Amino acid sequence: MNLKLKPIQDQVIIITGASSGVGLATARMAVARGARVVLASRNQEELNRICNDLNREYGKGRAVAVWVAADVAAADQVQSIADSAIRNFGGFDTWVNNAAVSIYGRLREIPLVEKRRLFDVNFWGVVHGCRSALPHLSQHGGAIINIGSVVSDRSLPIQGIYSATKQAVKAYTDALRMECEADALPVSVTLIKPASIDTPYTEHARNHMKREPTYVAPVYAAEVVAEAILACAQTPRRDLFVGGSAKAFSLMEHFTPRLADKVMERTMIKGQQKRQARRTHEDSLFTHPRREGQTAGNYKGHVARSSYFTSATLHPLRTAAFMITALGAMSLLLSRKRRPLDLTRQTSPSFFMPGESDEARTQLH
Repeated sequence: MNLKLKPIQDQVIIITGASSGVGLATARMAVARGARVVLASRNQEELNRICNDLNREYGKGRAVAVWVAADVAAADQVQSIADSAIRNFGGFDTWVNNAAVSIYGRLREIPLVEKRRLFDVNFWGVVHGCRSALPHLSQHGGAIINIGSVVSDRSLPIQGIYSATKQAVKAYTDALRMECEADALPVSVTLIKPASIDTPYTEHARNHMKREPTYVAPVYAAEVVAEAILACAQTPRRDLFVGGSAKAFSLMEHFTPRLADKVMERTMIKGQQKRQARRTHEDSLFTHPRREGQTAGNYKGHVARSSYFTSATLHPLRTAAFMITALGAMSLLLSRKRRPLDLTRQTSPSFFMPGESDEARTQLH
């Protein structure tokens, strides 16, 4: 089946976990490009403020953003999100299951009630979202986009239970996609697997370590994931890695899993901890934190604003044309035998576009 999705400016998009991080970045980007959005999270005060801001800036006298306070762990509350989209906008075209939280700590130290709660949010939240989205999308067509993770393919120590939830999301998403395709439903089902993303993720996570958690570099901005989400809302894709490091983790798991175990045992436990001692703060495991409304977190290192790998995956023809042009230019320079290059004075040609991330340069060199 040749499934066609609407352009973003003609869509109504539902986004869970929309009061901060990737969800908020996606909402802002979608509305700026002409879409209407239904935003959901547990924080109704923050959602109300976000929607007021979006409607004031982009509404031009009409509502382009509405909100629903909902805990994705509760199926009836998730259904109210779909009902609101139909009531306010007549339906929806894309459903983004983004809401999630994490727990840092060794598996033997994490209470069972917290492990169950993490599955209620990260896994059952996706199940509830798909269950509410499918009846409408099966009739009208559209996309379900589930946000997995780099750990959907490769588990991390210290985030073992989070890894388990994201691998469950991958299995569920893959099975749902096959069933929709076998039944010829006009629904695209995509799994997006981001690398480390600079959001309030570490601040909102439950922490059982003695030190504050941090990301494993390289780290990307939330807007890089938002771009990937909106691309998949317009063009059906099976799955998509955001950041070349996410693909690298997956390849390690596929080709050298035991070596990956040993490397991570030596590097990833300390690598996910700051020197700073653990502080007391509100996490979002059972209740929403009071401080939301930010797309970025408190990461102090370099944050890449783009990913060459992800861009190349989304635009393979454009990337191929660019590389052919670059290789042609290099061949032309090398073929100028009449005027040998003065290597002491000639600067190396640059084959990177403005704004290209550091990751791109690392990958190509």
